Amino acid sequence: MPTLLHIDTSVSPLETSASRAVTATFRKEWEAQHPNGTVIYRDLAADPVPHLEGLAVAAGFTAPDQHTPELRAAFALRDTLASELEQADAVLIAAPMYNFTIPSTLKAWLDHVIIMGRTAGAEQTTVSGTPTVVVASRGGGYGPGTPRESFEFVTNFLGKALGDGLGLDVEFVVPELTMARSNPAMADLVDAADASMAKAHEEAAAKAKALAARFAA
Repeated sequence: MPTLLHIDTSVSPLETSASRAVTATFRKEWEAQHPNGTVIYRDLAADPVPHLEGLAVAAGFTAPDQHTPELRAAFALRDTLASELEQADAVLIAAPMYNFTIPSTLKAWLDHVIIMGRTAGAEQTTVSGTPTVVVASRGGGYGPGTPRESFEFVTNFLGKALGDGLGLDVEFVVPELTMARSNPAMADLVDAADASMAKAHEEAAAKAKALAARFAA
C-alpha cells in the first residue's frame, strides 16, 4: 500500500487554519482510497525540527562510512527526515504565507532534507518525480496582476526548492484572501474568499483522488 508524507506548518489550529483545513480534505480523500495505507505525519508547528547546525551540515558532505560518532549523531535527524521523504509515494505540504514567505519551520525541514548527492544535487535524486501537493494559503491576494504580485515568495521559492532542488513533481493549491472574514478592511472580499476556499477544497480532493488512483493495487 502507498505511503503519504503529510506535513502541516500552520501555527493556527484546524478550526481557524485554511492550510490545515485543505490538507485535511486531501488526506481524507487519500485515506478513503487507501484505508490500509501508511501516513507519515509531521506537524512542524507542534513539533518543530531544530535549525540546521554546523556538524549536521558537515556530515551531509561526508561519506557515511567516514562519519565520526559526533558526525553520526549530528546527521541522525537529517537521515530520518530524508528517509521519510524517500519512503513517500506522495507528499502533502501545508505552506501558509507568513510575512510574504514560508513558515520558518518549513524552511528548517527543507534545510535538513536537502542533502547533496542524495536527495538533491544529482540528475536523478532519491526522491525524483515524487508527486507533491503544496497548499499555499495566503491572507490576501498575490496572484498575477494584483498589486502585491511581487511580494509572493511562497510558490516561487517552493517551486524551485522542491521542484528544481529535490526533483519533486510539484502542484499547488492556493486558497487566497483567507483573512477576509477577520479583517474589516477586506469585508467586500468575503465572497471571493469563500469561493477561493471552496475551490481549494475541490482541487485538494480531486488531486488526492487522482494521485491515489495512480497507486491502486
